[in-house]
Amino acid sequence: RFITCPQLARTVQRCLQDGFRPGPQPVLLECAPGPGILTRTLLNAGIKVVALESNSAFLPNLESLENSLDGQLKVIYGDFFRLDPLVAGTLKPPAMSSDKLFESMGVAAVPWKADVPVKVFAILPHKKERTTLWKLLFALYECNSIYRYGRVELNIFLSEREYKVLTAKPGEIRAYQALSVLWQVGCEIQLLHREPWSSFVTNLKNGGLAIPKSRWLPNDHFCLVRLTPQQNLFTGGLLPTNSTNFIFMVKQCLAKPKSRLTDKLNSWSLDNGGELLRELEIPKNAQARTLYPEDYKRLFEALQNSTMFTETWFHDEVLDSIRNIN
Repeated sequence: RFITCPQLARTVQRCLQDGFRPGPQPVLLECAPGPGILTRTLLNAGIKVVALESNSAFLPNLESLENSLDGQLKVIYGDFFRLDPLVAGTLKPPAMSSDKLFESMGVAAVPWKADVPVKVFAILPHKKERTTLWKLLFALYECNSIYRYGRVELNIFLSEREYKVLTAKPGEIRAYQALSVLWQVGCEIQLLHREPWSSFVTNLKNGGLAIPKSRWLPNDHFCLVRLTPQQNLFTGGLLPTNSTNFIFMVKQCLAKPKSRLTDKLNSWSLDNGGELLRELEIPKNAQARTLYPEDYKRLFEALQNSTMFTETWFHDEVLDSIRNIN
């Protein structure tokens, strides 16, 4: 899928330019630029671009454009969605390590609370949207892969269905999921633009549009969404070293959204779950689906500080199963 409409490319360019300030600028990494329509629009606006292209057929034209400019464009052969695969031995391009990518871009790691070092623009492959969002989520909370280098900002096109899930609140029964809680705790989420599916090259062999099916949630548009990691994400009891526990806790709670939190807490070797909820000013009979994302973070931090809580519910085999996104 490529952005083939110049007008849409200019709209995306304006969205990506938003947030650039005087002084040193973050690197803009454009993933899978294809024929380079958006690339040229960005370059014409004076933006310095790193183009990460996984299809070797598009490389000659992009490299020719790179050679015609004075360092404003850098072209790299690689696939953003195949960064840091869990395989042994040498990686076969276009798969690559994030360390090699950032070295090629000339970007060094910065502290988590520093400014955004890199802005990424990408279109999520719609057949793997959910898997990709989970993979990025684990990397975010564990400060792995691209997030070893700081608060990398994602500007991604994804289906309206998945956008509705990411931004859902308690009460939106079908949309509010573990993914909603974890992305809202981890990032500031901004909707930059909504575009009809017809603007994209998504045709099937029968001439129809390859739009991901959605039975319960709206899915009439492709949404350009900005995900900026929270500066204060790792404050209190939540740390990269225990963040996988937080992810598992949220997944366990929302696996049965109607279940009472006190029952879940008591099943985790915590006999006074009701007292803990009272201290957090959460109703004793609260269901998992009624808690806001910030409440889940407060609950996890309280559990970390509780002397009566043990992680006997957390097993290596469960961790392996939920991390096997790659």
